[in-house]
Amino acid sequence: MTLETWRSLTPEQARRRLRDGYTGTTSGWCDGWAQANLLAVPREQAFDLMLFAQRNPKACPLLDVFDPGARSSARFQGDITTDLPAYRVYERGELVAEKTEVTGLWRDDLVAFLFGCSFSFERALTEAGIEMRHTTAGRTVPMYRTTIACEPAGVFSSSMVVSMRGVPASRVPDAVRICARYPAVHGAPVHIGDPGSIGITDLDTPDWGDPPVLRDGDVPVFWACGVTPQAMVMESRPEFAIAHAPGRMAITDIREADLITP
Repeated sequence: MTLETWRSLTPEQARRRLRDGYTGTTSGWCDGWAQANLLAVPREQAFDLMLFAQRNPKACPLLDVFDPGARSSARFQGDITTDLPAYRVYERGELVAEKTEVTGLWRDDLVAFLFGCSFSFERALTEAGIEMRHTTAGRTVPMYRTTIACEPAGVFSSSMVVSMRGVPASRVPDAVRICARYPAVHGAPVHIGDPGSIGITDLDTPDWGDPPVLRDGDVPVFWACGVTPQAMVMESRPEFAIAHAPGRMAITDIREADLITP
């Protein structure tokens, strides 16, 4: 299928394709509909995770919280255990499995959180003439651990994870202005320029995703990333958690237009 075909899918159509076995990135899918990061934790940690999100809205912009044990909600009208391309399963902070569905692992005490994803502002950047080169190249956006500290909450603490896109120097102000209107999906960049000043030693070796596509004259621009909750799981080591595989998102029933500030 072409990228234009992926763009034209409705959330229901997209989730059906994911349920049927597509395991690649969802970057560029479902124009006009928000994508989301998933993290599900036991009910006893759910309040701490909600508090962590409240204190760190750039990294963890909260879009939805399911009832304990629930697999769907009004904002995600699919099945959270089957309708993502791929999942990661953690036990006491260790990645123990990567799955294409997690129905057999779902528990009645699990609370699913959906956090905003930067894929949701990429269409606005593309429409403004700022190329999303990872999408053009069929790659997953690169993501990096940083030395930017998140504010801890309860049992949870972490440094921030960021995603990076190369932007021509002349278009950086436009990228900042456009993304600032999308605070529910990470908003404006958290850093522009020198990767070393936020603890990134080598752009070509991201912690998640694929190496970046950069061209002459590009400036590296960094956005807070919804993989931060997975870094938090690895650092804080809750007994069990289920997350999306980076770059392989939940397609929600939330319209991107409803997330834009005036």
